[in-house]
Amino acid sequence: MICVGSQLFREAWLVDFEFSAPPGERPSVICLVAWELSTGRKLRLWQDELAGMKQPPYGIGEDVLVIAYYVSAELGCHLSLGWPLPINVLDLFVEFRNHTNGLALPCGAGLLGAMAWYGLDSIEAAEKESMRQLAIRGGPWTTEEKMALLEYCESDVAALDKLLPKMIPTLDTPRALLRGRYMRAAAHIEHNGVPIDTDTLTLLRDRWQEIQEHLIAEIDESYGVFEGRTFKRSRFTDWLIEQNIPWPRLASGALDMRDDSFREMARAHPKVAPLRELRVALSQMRLSKLVVGNDGRNRCLLSAFRARTGRNQPSNSRFNFGPAVWLRSLIKPNAGYGLAYIDWSQQEFGIAAALSGDPLMMAAYESVDPYLEFAKQSGAVPQDATRQTHKAQRDQFKACGLAVLFGMGADSLAQRIGQPVILARELLRLHQQTYRVFWRW
Repeated sequence: MICVGSQLFREAWLVDFEFSAPPGERPSVICLVAWELSTGRKLRLWQDELAGMKQPPYGIGEDVLVIAYYVSAELGCHLSLGWPLPINVLDLFVEFRNHTNGLALPCGAGLLGAMAWYGLDSIEAAEKESMRQLAIRGGPWTTEEKMALLEYCESDVAALDKLLPKMIPTLDTPRALLRGRYMRAAAHIEHNGVPIDTDTLTLLRDRWQEIQEHLIAEIDESYGVFEGRTFKRSRFTDWLIEQNIPWPRLASGALDMRDDSFREMARAHPKVAPLRELRVALSQMRLSKLVVGNDGRNRCLLSAFRARTGRNQPSNSRFNFGPAVWLRSLIKPNAGYGLAYIDWSQQEFGIAAALSGDPLMMAAYESVDPYLEFAKQSGAVPQDATRQTHKAQRDQFKACGLAVLFGMGADSLAQRIGQPVILARELLRLHQQTYRVFWRW
């Protein structure tokens, strides 16, 4: 038996695959190296050996732990080989992100960065990149190249063997396994991909410049801020003054034209939203970068746990859900299938209520509308208020309820709701007054 964190396992396997995955395609497995920690057993297998196996050459049951660095890649290889996935997964990338989130990482969050963080020696970055390019190139490989790829794969397993003891003291094993379980789900998502209407995508790519010009002509009619295909800041400034919309500025005094600012202002002032969508369509969207495999499915790395909030952070240009919202209309189920677009209802509010045990917060979550209930509980609106009769107040209390959970201060909240800072401060005060148990927690 081997103890990892607070749990015992009969076996614990350090696992790494080398594979090639052209944009939009599933991985083509090249080789596997795996070490078992308690017995010292070692496996080195090439693609022809792996292709004949219906099960992994190591255990995947309840009493076995599989350990890797960014494990959804390894699990994607399982799926490409037709293998079942292990029940217990420990992803040292995810745990490194969890341990260092918010800190400056001099060498990044990759395996080499984690090794450097703990003062461990590892393969040189240049050598790692050359081996990665050799794998991407694809076969056939010479005998020397095969040996080099196997040695490179084993060097990553050796790195895991050094890294694990350094990280064990920081592991919260039950939650680490829960995060590993999520990486299993991420592997399935990356493997399955999103079905795309490739005929329409081809049409859009072929006529993209024409479509952009049409969008400018149609949308800018309400704004008058473009000159040809060029967005004119002076005209935009005049429009903001005319609409009486306060806009955030940079330290230099110039208008903040970053997309994050446009996104926030579009939430506070809905009339900005079409202009923001147009700017995204013109400047950020590169339809040629939207990766679609030969089977018509959009696939890219989800980059799970990359964001500071712990969310996925896939490439905006490569993932169908990244660019302008209207591009999601390209999603098209295969014949005989249907698709459901599902989201949680007030998920963050509910989690905060459950973790803090605040009775008023839990009562609000169990109501029809927790944000409107928050406004009622604080005395800001009457008990018979509805979304229709008090929409503006409800939207402000929703913004406040979410702002608190993400650590937002009065200035940022004021910007989001398009109101003076004094009102944002009052909303935050009402939150503290209403949900005292939450704030003590």
